[in-house]
Amino acid sequence: MEVFAVPGLPEVQAGDDLASLIAERVTLRPDDVVLVASTVVSKAEGRGANFDEFPASDRAERIADRFERATGESKDPRFAQAVLEESTDLLIESPFLLTRTQFGHITVNAGIDRSNVPGADLLLLPEDPTASAEALHEALGVPVVVTDTSGRPFRHGQRGVALGWAGMPASRDWRGESDRDGRELGVTVQAVVDELAAASNLVAGEGAGGTPVTVVRDWAFGDHAGSDELYRDREDDLVRQALEAWQHGDDS
Repeated sequence: MEVFAVPGLPEVQAGDDLASLIAERVTLRPDDVVLVASTVVSKAEGRGANFDEFPASDRAERIADRFERATGESKDPRFAQAVLEESTDLLIESPFLLTRTQFGHITVNAGIDRSNVPGADLLLLPEDPTASAEALHEALGVPVVVTDTSGRPFRHGQRGVALGWAGMPASRDWRGESDRDGRELGVTVQAVVDELAAASNLVAGEGAGGTPVTVVRDWAFGDHAGSDELYRDREDDLVRQALEAWQHGDDS
């Protein structure tokens, strides 16, 4: 397959027609997949915010104080408040904030960004990345994945992940198919939207690159069952349960 960045996108502003900005700069084919960084989706959707919108609660003050005692670094309690308001659950409070966002993604600081945000203190993730992907998919006529970069347990560094998608399943479901020796696969579900997001990140880059949209071409989902189950429910997420148990034990 081929992966390439869409060149020449301007600085995206609140209210911009992101689909038109993309379509004006690349001729898409029916088998393409468009991957869009959540930063430009958030900017187009007006998700920039300032600290004064998040007056710190007592809990945010306690979190900021605990963070400073644990790390020796200060944290603005208003940032902690923004994280709390963008999250449904706080899995770890120190030495960093590990959260579950409103749409189910587990990440540090609710994915709130403080870089490449002209005119605002913070950039919040899209409220509903799947709805954002659906709108872009309808306008562009090809599958769309909204991506972000995220750290990984047990490893240094970040890689691209999918936050929302439309026009294709999230995963290839290999269960019921056979391996080369004829044994039936019982658990293999391949999160292809995450793998495409990681490939996209290789060419989109980070920092000041200015290429937040990429296209994957000549990739095919194949003759497999599809699944849209990407985010685990708490009931079958053993790691999340263990983190919660550890956090509660630490609090006591």
